Amino acid sequence: MSAVVSVVLVITSVLMVLLILLHRGKGGGLSDLFGGGVSSTLSGSSVVEKNLDRITIFIGIVWFASVIAEGLVLKHGL
Repeated sequence: MSAVVSVVLVITSVLMVLLILLHRGKGGGLSDLFGGGVSSTLSGSSVVEKNLDRITIFIGIVWFASVIAEGLVLKHGL
């Protein structure tokens, strides 16, 4: 069980980093540095932003649950 939780934690951690970097910047910063021109073509579509927000929130919840599960596994040795 520990290996499964660890794998889920690693996968969701990488996904969280990628999803957060995909969000449109609110004016300067890393998101503009890594392709500000590319993100401007999708800025008119609010559906894309809403779906990206929903996916990010879902992955964040799964990440948080896997952190809690990993802590319980390490504490109780399950």
